[in-house]
Amino acid sequence: MHPPPSAAAMDFSQNSLFGYMEDLQELTIIERPVRRSLKTPEEIERLTVDEDLSDIERAVYLLSAGQDVQGTSVIANLPFLMRQNPTETLRRVLPKVREALHVAGVEMQLTAAVSFLTILQDESVSIHSYTHSFLQVILLHLEHRDTGVSNAWLETLLSVIEVLPKETLRHEILNPLVSKAQLSQTVQSRLVSCKILGKLTNKFDAHTIKREILPLVKSLCQDVEYEVRSCMCRQLENIAQGIGTELTKSVVLPELIELSRDEGSSVRLAAFETLVNLLDIFDTDDRSQTILPLVKSFCEKSFKADESILISLSFHLGKLCHGLYGIFTPDQHLRFLEFYKKLCTLGLQQENGHNENQIPPQILEQEKKYISVRKNCAYNFPAMIVFVDPKNFHMELYSTFFCLCHDPEVPVRYTIAICFYEVSKLLNSGVYLIHKELITLLQDESLEVLDALIDHLPEILELMSTGGESSVQENKLSSLPDLIPALTAAEQRAAASLKWRTHEKLLQKYACLPHVISSDQIYYRFLQRMFTIMMTNNVLPVQKAASRTLCIFLRYNRKQEQRHEVIQKLIEQLGQGKSYWNRLRFLDTCEFIIEIFSKSFFCKYFFLPAIELTHDPVANVRMKLCYLLPKVKSTLKIPADKHLLQQLEMCVRKLLCQEKDKDVLAIVKRVSITLFQKKFYEKDLLDQEKEREELLLLEMEQLEKEKQQNDGRPMSDKVFEKKRRDTKTPTQSLPKNIPISVPGPSSVTPSTSKEIKKSKLIRSQSFNNQAFHAKYGNLEKCASKSSTAGYTPVSGLGKTSVLSLTDDSFRTRNASSVPPSFSPNTPLPSTSRGTGNSVDPKSSGSKDTQPRKATLKSRKSNP
Repeated sequence: MHPPPSAAAMDFSQNSLFGYMEDLQELTIIERPVRRSLKTPEEIERLTVDEDLSDIERAVYLLSAGQDVQGTSVIANLPFLMRQNPTETLRRVLPKVREALHVAGVEMQLTAAVSFLTILQDESVSIHSYTHSFLQVILLHLEHRDTGVSNAWLETLLSVIEVLPKETLRHEILNPLVSKAQLSQTVQSRLVSCKILGKLTNKFDAHTIKREILPLVKSLCQDVEYEVRSCMCRQLENIAQGIGTELTKSVVLPELIELSRDEGSSVRLAAFETLVNLLDIFDTDDRSQTILPLVKSFCEKSFKADESILISLSFHLGKLCHGLYGIFTPDQHLRFLEFYKKLCTLGLQQENGHNENQIPPQILEQEKKYISVRKNCAYNFPAMIVFVDPKNFHMELYSTFFCLCHDPEVPVRYTIAICFYEVSKLLNSGVYLIHKELITLLQDESLEVLDALIDHLPEILELMSTGGESSVQENKLSSLPDLIPALTAAEQRAAASLKWRTHEKLLQKYACLPHVISSDQIYYRFLQRMFTIMMTNNVLPVQKAASRTLCIFLRYNRKQEQRHEVIQKLIEQLGQGKSYWNRLRFLDTCEFIIEIFSKSFFCKYFFLPAIELTHDPVANVRMKLCYLLPKVKSTLKIPADKHLLQQLEMCVRKLLCQEKDKDVLAIVKRVSITLFQKKFYEKDLLDQEKEREELLLLEMEQLEKEKQQNDGRPMSDKVFEKKRRDTKTPTQSLPKNIPISVPGPSSVTPSTSKEIKKSKLIRSQSFNNQAFHAKYGNLEKCASKSSTAGYTPVSGLGKTSVLSLTDDSFRTRNASSVPPSFSPNTPLPSTSRGTGNSVDPKSSGSKDTQPRKATLKSRKSNP
């Protein structure tokens, strides 16, 4: 099309006008809708079938007089007919199928191959009947002129071979194979024979294999066509596993040696890969005297050969080095290592500053192969660490690891990110050597790399924090100041992208942070960010992941004042928020708190704010609460919490009497059956353990304050450990009713109690490294329900207050500014939504306004 002319240069000549008219005609053609082809009455008549016909009669009619598309449909439905009426299908339908396949097109042939395989897998008929009815049809179409059809029938036959009896295999398949494998047959026939021979080897004894199968194998290995030699070479692995070690050494190995020197590159490549896969079968002498020279020659010639050989070599190099480990001389060991290093930087020495549109296609193709080589090298990097010994990593492989982590191509960095955890485990105490590379991959511009890295992020950070030594209590991440900025930047980069699943997974993995960094670092750098995501993010699974991680952060926060502030924000800004969406997220948070915290904790802070939502003006909120009520009731301890049980039952009765929404009422009726049943409340050992750990957190905070006031300097760990052993208190001696706070110093006996407190301090100081480590696995088993295949984006949070990264309300306040409700000896009150924060029902009806209820009512079945 011509570019639009400027006003000054507009030409009204006849030629220009014709040019503009052509442009308009082009636009008309582009925008003209494509008219669908309609069936004529005659075609409709031919496609119409009598509805009174049975399935068998209809199938016979369509295969006899129908069109190809109808016949294909019948063949696709053949497994169903076999399950429904196998006798009639074999007697009446299958003969028609055989006739149709003689002149069938590609689509019908492919459909028949799949249907025959499905019938075999369904076991609709006996093996004898299947052999009699279907096997000859399969064998007949093996040499179809279309390669795709031939391969489809071959796959079906290979599956049939697995279940056929030995005699049937001998007479129906092996005996005809002798003539099919001759040079006088077509290349396609000989290729099929190669694959069948590879499958038959495991079905016969060694004598039969040596007498009848191995001569055919040798003949095909020396075929005049390189495709046949290559195909037979790839089947030698299956044959070797079937004939045993002795025959493999005497028959298969000489053939592999000869094929490795073949003139065809694809044949040499197949021989090399087969040798690598069979390394475990050969003994040390065969490896050192026969295989090692072949491998050495193959590697030396690989750079002069096609790049596809380099791709295969780089992929199998780790397995090769592992299989030949122990027989290398020091010089050979060094040569293989240098060869690997050269492959890791293959293609990086060339100039990359040119425009891709100006690069010749062959150069582009070569660069793609080089990228594949470096990607395979990254895949084999853990094996190469074993090859050089982890103790020599810094001297031998660190520079190579650095190059792979900084490779300009995403697939290479993605692969090394997947391997990062394995590398960390192998380095063990030397894991500190790759701290900087962890930061580099966390800051990678590609989210694919980040997604690959975070799969094992908790394990990697644990190894980094302990230096690879599980007995070390000292956190070694303090020497890595860039870790926290890298983690926060990674989360923000994931949040800014459209890949919400990566963001969700990252937030889930952040639940491990209490085990590796301090409570204050989590509070100021991560916890407030989780709250912001809960309030502002529009993706439900991401919000739930942030909610659960926030609950874990709160669970292991070591300062009571900080915990109170977070609880207050959860109740006021979520539970009593103006947006119904925030109130729904509050209920999600309550569910996570029930899972993670003790029952006493939930009842103390969240029981009343949760059941107050039975009066919520939005039906979806009330419905979600109704689903949660059984879990809420499970947190009660009778008779201590009898007054809370009465309030819960009163709320449920009020809903039963006053609820106007039919869906909510139906759920309340269903739930109330279990709620009003008397239940035997037994002791929950897991809950007792949670209460004990929560008590330790409170004691730890109180004792650390006393220690700072009285001592002025920290006591040595050895003295603390000695006192802990002398005064360790068993779990059974803990009080049943755990107070929400610990009494002040005035209530402590001067001598004995002080030593007990110090011993408890030591026990609680290891809380983040021991108690969390023991519990983190349990928490992860209770996987968050937020990992969904899809989601409904929600936008327009309206006037809902949100938190910024610099929200000062999260900062720790001075003691003088702490409100009475946050005093150490006073429990946090659970305030009603109606007091001090009254909400107009119209504005509470949706995220911003009441009409949103109608939209959400359609989703109430899964709130």
